[in-house]
Formats: sequence, C-alpha cells, structure tokens
Amino acid sequence: MLLLFGRLADLYGRKLVWLIGSLWIVVISIACSFAKTGVQLIVLRAMHGMGPAAMIPAALGILAHAFPPSRARSTAFATFSAGAPLGGAIGTVFGGMMAEYASWRGVFYFTAALGAVVCVAGFLAIDRDPHTAKTDKRVDWIGAALVTTGLVLLTFALSDGPASGWSSPLILSLLIGGVALIVCFLLWERYLINSTSFPPLMPLDIWTRAHGRFAAMLAVAFLEWACFTTLTLWAMLYYQNYQHLSPIQTMVRFLPMPVTGVICNVVVALTVGAINGAYLLALGTTATSLSALLFALINPSAPYWAFGFPAAVICVVGADFVFACGTLFIAKTAYQSEQSVAGALFQTVTALGTSLGLAITTIADSVGASAEARRMGVVLAHDATAAQIPPNVLLRGLRSAQFASFSFGICGLLVVVLFLHGIGIVGTRRTKAVVAPEEAGDVTGTKE
Repeated sequence: MLLLFGRLADLYGRKLVWLIGSLWIVVISIACSFAKTGVQLIVLRAMHGMGPAAMIPAALGILAHAFPPSRARSTAFATFSAGAPLGGAIGTVFGGMMAEYASWRGVFYFTAALGAVVCVAGFLAIDRDPHTAKTDKRVDWIGAALVTTGLVLLTFALSDGPASGWSSPLILSLLIGGVALIVCFLLWERYLINSTSFPPLMPLDIWTRAHGRFAAMLAVAFLEWACFTTLTLWAMLYYQNYQHLSPIQTMVRFLPMPVTGVICNVVVALTVGAINGAYLLALGTTATSLSALLFALINPSAPYWAFGFPAAVICVVGADFVFACGTLFIAKTAYQSEQSVAGALFQTVTALGTSLGLAITTIADSVGASAEARRMGVVLAHDATAAQIPPNVLLRGLRSAQFASFSFGICGLLVVVLFLHGIGIVGTRRTKAVVAPEEAGDVTGTKE
C-alpha cells in the first residue's frame, strides 16, 4: 500500500494522510487485542500495516516540504532516522518483557495508547497542508490495484516459499502472477505517460534521475535491508534455538544496537553536509556485512564479548547510514510534488529486500543443515522443530544463513562503489532555502 498512500499524500495532503494512518493504528491495535483466533490476528495484523504504509511516506514528504535544502534538513532527516533504533529498543524491551511475564495482548494496548499520543501530537504540531488547487488530483486506481496486488502475491510467495516448497503449484503461481502484475503495472504507467493526460501513480522517469543514481540508491537500500533484517533474525534464532536463551536474555544481547543507531544518526547529522555520501554508504554496508560475517564465524564456546557484542554494535550502522543518506538523496532528487511517492518507493524496496532476503537465507539455512545432517548420517524430518535437530546440524544451518546475509551486504557495497561514488554531498550546510524548479515556475521539469 506504500505507493498508493504516498501518491494520495502528495495529492490530498501529507498531514491528512499521516493523521489517518496514525488513527488507523490506534483502531486496529485495539482490535488486535481482542483477537480470538490465529487467523483473526493475522488478518488484523495485515490491516495494521496500512497505518505505517500511510504514515511513513507522508512523514518523509512532510519533512522534505518543511525543511528546504539546508543544514536543518540534514538534521531533521537524521533525527527521523534515529527514531527507528529508539523505537526498536523500546519495542524490543517491552515486547520481551510482555512475552515472558504478561500477555501478548498488552503489547497492542501499549501500541494503541502510543498511537493516540502520536496522533494528537501530530494534529497540533505538523503544519497545515499547503493549498494545491492547480494539482490534478485524479488517482490512477488501476495502477494502484496492479502494483498492490502484484506486491502482495510476490511478498507472500517469497515469505511462504521456504515452508511450502518452491516447486509447489501455489508458490509458483503466486510468483508468476506477482511478477506478471508488476510488469503490467509498469506497462500501464508507461501507457498513461505516453498516450494520455492522466497522471500516473509513479513517474517512471524517477528511476533515471541523477543519471540513474536514484535507481542505484534504491538497489543499495534493497540489498542492505536484505542483509540487516535477516542477520538480526538468524542471530535471534541462534540465541534462542541453539543457545536456549530466554526472550529477555536474547533482548539484552541486542541492546547495543539502538545505542549505536542513535550515535550513527548524530554522525550523519554532523557530517552529511561535509563529506561525500558514498563514503557513509560504503562504511555502513561494510559494517553490516562484517556483523553477518561475525555471526557466520561465531564460536559457541566463546564469550558474548568476542563475537556477539561487536556484531550487535556494528550491524545497525548500515541500516542507519543507508536510511538517512538514502532519504536525503531521494528528497534532493525528487520534485516537491512527488516527495511522498519517492519516499514510498524507498520503503517498498526495503520491504521487498526483507522478503527476498528471508527467502534466500532460509534456503541457505536448509541447504547447510541438510549437508551437515548427511555428513553425520542423520535423517531430518520435514517438520522437525529446533529442539529435534542435532546442535551441530542446527549451527551449520544458522552459519549458512548468515553467510547468505553477508553476501547481500557485500553486493550492496559493490553497488555503492560502482554506481554511487559520484553522488557527492547529499546534505548541505547552506541555511538559505533553495527553491525547487517547479516551485519557481520551471515548466521544463529540469532539476539541479
């Protein structure tokens, strides 16, 4: 839903869409707390995701509009990026405590209350949406249906493929159908642009902005999230399934992540207006890759401080550097009228990177565990739980998954080195507002 909500935010008001998204989170969180069955909870959680899908693109558009290119914009985007590790820390601590000592329903009570506070604060603090009477407010609902359905099918297939089997008729049908619908979406957008006056959901030329570096930045985000989210998942499974730690003990081992995340965004705010953004991206992707490598090479008998601690410290560097620098670069490249759509594209590729990363690393885990089982002469049942798998087999699978995560990070680093070395400084120290061409009446659509 990201692209659709991003487009609606650009057309009808970013504050309006942001407030609707935050209110939606409140309502669905309360509904989740009353779920009686697993199916009910799954459906409600799917609906839950529509709230952030509305809020995040709108928030990026709000920041881009409120802060023209300046030192303040760099600080604002870095502060926004810092919200992720801070929120992750609170959520991890609270979620771990609730899982161990109370009820999972309490998590949704907490989320509803927090969402209500955020909704009221946003209503009072965010500037009123500017009046845009001349904007064509027609919505490409056909394109929205094509891309949303295609992404649903593709994401579901990537998520469920490891469990159901990639050769199963259901997964093959979903994969083919998802890819086909996304291709149809692109062809439909091209038709609207070339043959009609109807505004497309997504301007296709946005991918070629800055000599193609816009697309390269999205590729880095895709690969970075494929590395970051999977390495943290498999690290959690290592602690809980292999070392048999409780949720609280596992949570404590990840506490260095939010601390590093906040520090990283302070570094971004201070340096993004002075040094080439490619250096920050290269440093970040390298750090996340090394974190995955540490978990891939981890010695179970070694103390936490030898492998787990340094891995937890550096793993978030890539996600924070890529998010802060990436969103700044996208805000700098996109026109004012498409800031939320551009932010939605960034978020969409990170979600797809997560799905593909989980699918590939799950395959790597299965292949590694199977190879070790054959070497030991052990037959693994298809539905074997972690407790039923021999420790050596379990560890080999976890190592293989982390090596796959490492490869995603290295691929992201290669994209930075090959295609983004010339992006220059993505932030700025200038305090004077720079007016976008279209705001100044430039009908040619050219942009610095």
